[in-house]
Amino acid sequence: MNINLKEDIKPISYIKTNAADMMDYINDRKNPIIVTQHGEARGVLLDVESYQNMIDAMGIMKLMQISEKAIQDGKVYGNEAVFSDLRERIKAKK
Repeated sequence: MNINLKEDIKPISYIKTNAADMMDYINDRKNPIIVTQHGEARGVLLDVESYQNMIDAMGIMKLMQISEKAIQDGKVYGNEAVFSDLRERIKAKK
């Protein structure tokens, strides 16, 4: 995803009058459109697939952050201890 300054930054008035074309553009090229208002960037128009990918990536990054914190806090357990505990829990339920 490379921003093309000539094509990917549009004023809101252009978006309003060319909404269908803009939707086709973002869905075909997978490039976000930076929407400006009064000469300032105010929003981003993004296709759904790219948005979902971004949300998924942020979720993975959050899990990595939690994992790194657990490692720093010493809250990690070896495979043997984890599987042994799981086996004991399963036996207790039977």
